[in-house]
Formats: sequence, structure tokens, C-alpha cells
Amino acid sequence: MLCSLISVSTAFSQEADSSATNQHASITLPPEFDRVLRDYEQAWRNHDAQALAVLFTEDGFVLRPGHPPVRGREAIEEAYRESGGRLHLRALSYEESGSVAYIVGGYTSTPKWPDAGKFILTLERGPDGRWLIAADMDNGNR
Repeated sequence: MLCSLISVSTAFSQEADSSATNQHASITLPPEFDRVLRDYEQAWRNHDAQALAVLFTEDGFVLRPGHPPVRGREAIEEAYRESGGRLHLRALSYEESGSVAYIVGGYTSTPKWPDAGKFILTLERGPDGRWLIAADMDNGNR
């Protein structure tokens, strides 16, 4: 996720985006879904590709703009090996039905800035009851 965050965040630091006033309001997620976002943020900030990969199902997907789909924890870890930095995720919507769920949200490198992009996470409940990412798709706002 968030492969274009660094270049987009640089642009935001130089000029305000007029879309800031058009942002949808954040929502509060149930703790088990919020944990997915906070764990993702922490792993990204720590440049920890292994910690990112374990947030996914064994056969999870990462769908980044300009890249072919990545499938499986090992491939996800490799794809994110050189990634990371400041990251703030916020939820716009979510839904849960049985053992599947999704979160729609926005991301930026600093909470005070407008969203640099948006994402959708498709989640599956793991065997231990924790929610894991089955698919992660994001794209920038520019």
C-alpha cells in the first residue's frame, strides 16, 4: 500500500490541496478493525516488511498502481522490503458480514494534511479470530 505516499506527501508540504475541504469525515472503527490499521501504520513506520506481511492472509493480495498484483505473504514481504515511512490511515467506511469485512479509507503521512490517497482493505477472520488482510488496494489522489 501507499507506494506513492512519499512523492505525494512532498507535494502537500509545499502547497495545500483544495480537496481538503471535500474530504469525507473519518469514522471510528470497532477495536478489532482499528487494530489492523494501527498495526499497518506501525509496521510501515518501522520499515518492517515482515511485520506488514503477517498482517495478510497466507494468500493475500497487494494491488498497487503501476505494478502487477502481488500474492502471498512471502511475495508481499519482498514487495515491501524497501518501503516504509510516516503513515496515517483513517477509516471512511467499513462493513462486516460473518468472516469477511472491508475498510475503505484515506491515507497521508501527517494527520493534519489532506489525504494523499485512498485504500480499500478486504479482510478475513483468521483461525485465531484476528482479522487479516486478504486484499489491499490503494491509489493516490493525484
